[in-house]
Amino acid sequence: MDRTSFYEWKRRFQAYGFEGLNDLPPIHKSHPQTTPPEVVEKIKALALEHPSWGCNRLEALLRLEGIGVSSVTIQKILNDAGLGTRHDRWLALEAKHAEKAIDLTAEQAAFLEKMNPCFRERHVESSAPGELLSADTFFVGTLKGVGKVYLHAVVDTYGSYAFGFLHVSKQPEAAVAVLHNDVPPFYRKLGLPVKAVLTDNGREFCGTEKHPYELYLALNDIEHRRTQVRSPKTNGFVERFNRTVVDEFVRVKMRETFYETLEALQADLDAWLVHYNTERPHLGYRNIGPQTHRNHHDFC
Repeated sequence: MDRTSFYEWKRRFQAYGFEGLNDLPPIHKSHPQTTPPEVVEKIKALALEHPSWGCNRLEALLRLEGIGVSSVTIQKILNDAGLGTRHDRWLALEAKHAEKAIDLTAEQAAFLEKMNPCFRERHVESSAPGELLSADTFFVGTLKGVGKVYLHAVVDTYGSYAFGFLHVSKQPEAAVAVLHNDVPPFYRKLGLPVKAVLTDNGREFCGTEKHPYELYLALNDIEHRRTQVRSPKTNGFVERFNRTVVDEFVRVKMRETFYETLEALQADLDAWLVHYNTERPHLGYRNIGPQTHRNHHDFC
């Protein structure tokens, strides 16, 4: 017996006699200060009701209702429930909305739109690949000796399958190039038609009947749908893709690699698109949360 145990047993014998040498009763698993289950459920409900709120604000709201729970305890409860971060609450709220078709408050809808731009396009429905594509153009960065570089992107609203073409201009001819070179050949191999393309009102997409983009769509019997408002930030599906490109490709590759040519950057983008389309899980609205992984095989 080690010295510490000896003195512990000696203390118990001196205090209680032979009775003190008996096994002590088990320690209660529930602490007297444990948060009541009904309060825990209320905290989780409030976190989804106000998904953008922090723990200090939730603590203040609970105190107004006569419930005293510290912000530290609230954070622990939310962590245990998988709602500890705004990202966690975003996915939980989208999954709840997708599975049960709950009525969202204006605050919840605004939060989802901020976290996932394609949520604002939830009225845009597509039932099959190729039925509705979403197109956009945005500034990627500047290459030394090349100049400004723009990404012309096209995303399928059914399963988030994406195409991307880098060019030094935002001219209609560049926007047409990604459609002509990449999109129709892909869908023809699968025996699927391209029925419609959704764009904003940018000059590369809209104009007269002789506008190159409009003319190309008309010649290929593809309907051209435009966003209903003048703001360019209304084409949610491709906006979500653009954000992903910036976070996972542009900020990584263009900081780690010195590109001398646009072709080298395009080659790396093509490789990343293979990963995005066939390996990377797609989260959020329309893909019904993190458990869904839509990829090339879903098109076949």
